[in-house]
Amino acid sequence: MTRRDPTTYDTELILTRAVTITGTRSTGHRGPEEYAALFAGYLRPFADSAHFHIGGAKGIDSLTLLWIADNTAADITVVVPGTVDQQPAEARQAIARVRDRIREIVELRAPELGSPAYHARNRWMVDRSSMTIGFPKGEDPASGTWQTLNYTADQGKPRLIVPV
Repeated sequence: MTRRDPTTYDTELILTRAVTITGTRSTGHRGPEEYAALFAGYLRPFADSAHFHIGGAKGIDSLTLLWIADNTAADITVVVPGTVDQQPAEARQAIARVRDRIREIVELRAPELGSPAYHARNRWMVDRSSMTIGFPKGEDPASGTWQTLNYTADQGKPRLIVPV
């Protein structure tokens, strides 16, 4: 077995907990106060030593981005499958609102924004995280949230599932 020197990425994983957040885009069935309470209960415990990887979509992505930026000092990386300009208005507005709190925006520049591009974005985040926190709506195994949570499990990484 070859020994390799630690990289900056390795050091960050050791010193901070990198956490992927995934969740439904359909969030209208709950009010903002309910989401704030969920995030306080399930994200805040990790916030002091976490670096959150968040997809740049609407729904849970935008809600968690705004909550983390407003309520924690955690590092934030936003990852989009194409470019930020290709994201829905809600997501672009959330990113712009807290841009000064975002450590990095990663644009994966997929040539086409379909399911394969979103799955690749989710795998990119999970591959760079030590765990995933998911906020699924329902139990549809074909949803991107469940695919991300299952990919996390396949990688032998812990996942926290918070149904919404």
